[in-house]
Amino acid sequence: MLCGKANNSGHNLDLSANSIEKCSLEKHFMLSGAFRVHRRSPCNELPKYDLVIVGGGIVGCATARQLLIEKPNLKIALVEKEKELAVHQSGHNSGVIHAGIYYTPGSLKAKLCVEGLDLSYEFFDKEKIPYKKTGKLIVAVEQEEVPRLDALFARAQTNGCRDIEMIDSKRITDIEPHCKGLKALWSPHTGIVDWGYVTKKFGEDFEKRGGKIYTSYPLEKIEDNLKDSNYPIRVSSDPSYADFETKNLITCAGLQSDRVAALSGCSTDPKIVPFRGEYLLLKPEKKHLVKTNIYPVPDPRFPFLGVHFTPRMNGDIWLGPNAVLAYKREGYSYFSISPSDLLESLSYSGMQKLVKKHFTFGIKELYRGIWIAAQVKQLQRFIPELKYSDVTRGPSGVRAQAMDSAGNLVDDFVFDSGTGKLSSLIMHVRNAPSPAATSSLAIAKMITSEAITRFKL
Repeated sequence: MLCGKANNSGHNLDLSANSIEKCSLEKHFMLSGAFRVHRRSPCNELPKYDLVIVGGGIVGCATARQLLIEKPNLKIALVEKEKELAVHQSGHNSGVIHAGIYYTPGSLKAKLCVEGLDLSYEFFDKEKIPYKKTGKLIVAVEQEEVPRLDALFARAQTNGCRDIEMIDSKRITDIEPHCKGLKALWSPHTGIVDWGYVTKKFGEDFEKRGGKIYTSYPLEKIEDNLKDSNYPIRVSSDPSYADFETKNLITCAGLQSDRVAALSGCSTDPKIVPFRGEYLLLKPEKKHLVKTNIYPVPDPRFPFLGVHFTPRMNGDIWLGPNAVLAYKREGYSYFSISPSDLLESLSYSGMQKLVKKHFTFGIKELYRGIWIAAQVKQLQRFIPELKYSDVTRGPSGVRAQAMDSAGNLVDDFVFDSGTGKLSSLIMHVRNAPSPAATSSLAIAKMITSEAITRFKL
């Protein structure tokens, strides 16, 4: 859903380098030993930009970089509320490079993932970013799963996923000796990478091209800048910091995307409901049990995929995750609680309808999160020799799940512009669902193309 129409502000940027420097006292944070991130102090003369991007996750950083590749003369700033980039979803994910198998044919999600896979590997090779093509097995372990696997194979072919094979039980054990199954899909181009590191590389390249990154800058207001029609949008943070003035605004705010969109008059739907995924870790002496990604055949009756096996770049093996409601938008444990966030989620009509529809599923997910043995039992369907004593509790992540008021999980991209006279100058990325990391470079190209047209850049 692309909302809003293009508008030409009709003005050229007139800001000297000296005036920018006079308006900035910069503290430098080193990320990955590479680039500097700037934090501003108060000043009288406000920095002016052609475009401000809100959100230092992978979609925001990839988009900022792509805009300067296509429009190198633009003055662009990226603002991030945390002290560094990739603090939340971009740095708390499974690290998988997805092939695009699962997604509805014809959807943006399918198209952008298949395109993003190739763009990602091209970027990794060019920038010498470590990755591994571990491949992925999607395994049917029960006869009733085989027809769904066949349908998934047809979907992968329709989506244009490269070199996907349907394999038998013998071939499964050839690829993954400890895995048991009736049939499986084999995806040789699925891989793993550190997406947090990739995000920072996008940020580094953005700065090399002339962009500015400001950290510790939580967006609080989007206002009509009546003083200067050349820069009609003012974005504001904490009162102790000066504002920015900009011609156009793009937000990629992840777990806060609905709240940020509301600052410019957007509807509260879809709402972001945070779901925490809790992983187990294979103990070091048992890492030989898993070499590749092992995934279940998705069951359309349930809202989430289910547990799987994921190798990591550092040699760890993640098992899981389950999926439970997070008690805070950025709450990574049972003890991280925001009463206001929790009340907002539980009082939302869409969440109430989802709970009613999938109550039993939700209880089972909660049970598996508390009792490790229950999650191990699910994992044993694929690797029977796995034991409770082979695992320990691992990390967790929080997923920004967009949900509508009918209780449906929003499965594709949502873009919005709000209402009022600034709406034609603003684009909010309301939902960038998994696999947004894999798709990030393709998403960035799509957003850039739309921004160039809409904003007359």
